[in-house]
Amino acid sequence: MDAALLDLVTRLARRLREHGWMMATAESCTGGLIAGACTELSGSSDWFERGFVSYSNLAKTELLGVSAELITTHGAVSEPVARAMATGAVERSGAGCAVAVTGVAGPTGGTPEKPVGTVWFAWCTPAGVFTERQCFNGDRAAVRRATVAHALGGLLQRLP
Repeated sequence: MDAALLDLVTRLARRLREHGWMMATAESCTGGLIAGACTELSGSSDWFERGFVSYSNLAKTELLGVSAELITTHGAVSEPVARAMATGAVERSGAGCAVAVTGVAGPTGGTPEKPVGTVWFAWCTPAGVFTERQCFNGDRAAVRRATVAHALGGLLQRLP
């Protein structure tokens, strides 16, 4: 893990410990990389509850309770699905907060409406659910790296 990401995870861990909260992840396009970054830090079992890798639509439905109708209506890469993933992660884990990501990492799968690099984020905290869309440049690895950093940084920003 690079130094900037390690610093980010360390700061997030400190904040979660201060509140006595656990976090969960709900990941599609990152395939577990956010959970991996969290658990890279020794002692992460104090603040990291679990990660859901819900790469397929069926996994989003079975693991996180995302409505199949929601996916059909809006697509897997959408604000409503990201929101439902984050909410489902908190509900199904008992964690105090969660981050969810769903996107198009590429190089295939992009459309004019959702080009490669499009990622929807959702952060579920005691203050509510917050969502954001980003479009990252670069190859698949670059999109996934940027998604991990943005997901963790976004959660840190939204914690009291």
